[in-house]
Amino acid sequence: MSELDFASFLNNETEVKNTGLRVTVLGGGSFGTAMANTTVRNGCDTMIWIRDEATAKEINETHINKRYLPDFTLEKELKAVSDIEVAVRDRDIILVAIPSHSFREVLRQIQPYISSQAVVSLTKGIEADTFSFMSDIIQEELPEVPFGVLSGPNLAKEIVAGQPAGTVIASDSELVRNAVQHALHSALFRVFASDDVNGVELGGALKNIYAVAMGMAAAFGVGENTKSMILTRALAEMSRFAVELGANPLTFLGLSGVGDLFATCNSPLSRNYQVGYSLGKGKTLEQATTELGQTAEGINTIIQVRTRSEALGVYMPITCALYEIIFKGAPVNSIAFSMMKNGHRSDVEFILPHQQ
Repeated sequence: MSELDFASFLNNETEVKNTGLRVTVLGGGSFGTAMANTTVRNGCDTMIWIRDEATAKEINETHINKRYLPDFTLEKELKAVSDIEVAVRDRDIILVAIPSHSFREVLRQIQPYISSQAVVSLTKGIEADTFSFMSDIIQEELPEVPFGVLSGPNLAKEIVAGQPAGTVIASDSELVRNAVQHALHSALFRVFASDDVNGVELGGALKNIYAVAMGMAAAFGVGENTKSMILTRALAEMSRFAVELGANPLTFLGLSGVGDLFATCNSPLSRNYQVGYSLGKGKTLEQATTELGQTAEGINTIIQVRTRSEALGVYMPITCALYEIIFKGAPVNSIAFSMMKNGHRSDVEFILPHQQ
């Protein structure tokens, strides 16, 4: 298997125009469903794989994902399947929208059916214990496959509703970038390209941490000044950490950085914001996640990033304060203390890189 096999489809312009790309989305959550619906609107032959056969059957019959997007009617051409071989074999692009804790398991399931497909992660998270990002897992489990990651300010309900939005496809392969743009790009959903896989993926994962913090802050009724300080210090914190891991700091000025951070930290539609808000109202972590009914990647990301930042010696006061609040019972106002105690740092990261 090589990128040349994948290129043969893309280079046949007549076939692309006549039949469209064959796209499969693995995972029937809100974002996976939104992306599947978007590719259908773009004329792609699209399947969405859902573990539960009854749920897949219900979506095919009603054209509604009742659990995750109950208020929206999906495109009738979208086909839901529960057989993973049917979903993956002989497709062109596999978009993986599986929570981080199950991501590796699902890639192992599809491995026997991979030939020349491109595999693109839609998951914004970090694997527990290994500190592996989804692109790392793709390379480990499917070592020769063309791959990429998709990230940006992409709240699923707004996308399905047809509100204008943008995202970033990051890949070392121009072919993968072009294919994903062909499948998803439209007048209402703009797909930009990047070759900074580390930066785009880190932006998508790290911003979930700060959405939890902003949800807590909202629960306490903080003012706009405080929200702005959290947002800007979060951007400094996440870019500082990402650059330590090899990312380009300029990536964080784009959609996958400040764009995603702003959207996730300012919208009650954000799952991580909702969990933070519940925690700020005095609920336990178990109560908050149970009420949400979906995966909030930010909680696991807090654990992983706090551990790694301490090992690397990267200054991340908001992340460390969140860990102490959620897992050690520290008072919620410790986030404010953590931001206020060291006011001599540079306002804009990397201008005074040696100042602590």
